[in-house]
Amino acid sequence: MPRLTVLRTASGLLALSLTTLPILAQQQQEQPLPQGPPTFSEADGRRITEEVRRSLARLTNFGVFDWITFGIHGKSVILNGYASRPTLRNDAERAVRRINGVENVENNIEVLPVSNFDDRIRAAVYDRIYLQPALRRYNRNMGGIMRATRPHPNVALRAGGVTNSPPIGWHAIHIIVRNGHVQLFGFVDRESDANIAFIMANGTPGVFSVTNNLDFPTRPQS
Repeated sequence: MPRLTVLRTASGLLALSLTTLPILAQQQQEQPLPQGPPTFSEADGRRITEEVRRSLARLTNFGVFDWITFGIHGKSVILNGYASRPTLRNDAERAVRRINGVENVENNIEVLPVSNFDDRIRAAVYDRIYLQPALRRYNRNMGGIMRATRPHPNVALRAGGVTNSPPIGWHAIHIIVRNGHVQLFGFVDRESDANIAFIMANGTPGVFSVTNNLDFPTRPQS
């Protein structure tokens, strides 16, 4: 199995792993790398892992509608996940390539389709999740999409265009939308909160399906 790493930062939720790795708030879990001869020391491996995590966490265009994971195999970094904008996919690869010791980057980040329909769903799911009293604490803005896009809220965001002007700041629950299908990624404090987020997203008009990938402390990481 490829390495799975789960990390958190105060600046934003970012998944980093060969399958999925989220960045949320100083937590890490790993599985063994594929067997093979080591190409650098264990200390180098730890350094590169931390520098990849930091580089991705610093991306200013990484937001609540994106999810990036990374894995490390030898001196190669494998990027997976979803980007709502093509610039994020390219910026993530550039940031990782600059790291000393990284010789190759395999960029498997999927750029999500440009779609006003999906944008309306993003805004609607965001509101249904983050306006829920039980879930408000999971974003820094403590409110819905219009408050989150201040200081220049735009009514057009509700009708589309939220991808180009996404909410900024930390969000524990990330919302990935592709052709009307929603995936939720991130970390919450308890299973009941994950269930509430799923119910809110699943009840959003226009949503075809919801896959709940939210983790919580009582669920084993895999």
